[in-house]
Amino acid sequence: MKTAIVSSSCECQARLSAELDEQRVVIRGWARDPRRGKEELAPANSLGSGKPHFDVGWACPFCTRNVLRSFDVGGLSYRDARPAQIAG
Repeated sequence: MKTAIVSSSCECQARLSAELDEQRVVIRGWARDPRRGKEELAPANSLGSGKPHFDVGWACPFCTRNVLRSFDVGGLSYRDARPAQIAG
């Protein structure tokens, strides 16, 4: 499976990111706050993923804002997903 990563900044200056599959559905979302040196999960969802311009919404874990950003399909760069690591 190929994935792309989109990123944006929250109003609190945390860096929001989401990993998308080839249908532009969010696989996972996270946020990094450089001032605190912390990274946390950030619930994310894609809206209008079948259109040339789509939105990704996050719930920022640092300031609790709901953040909505628009992206263009032409700006996505897909890579092969990392292989799953097997414990053992």
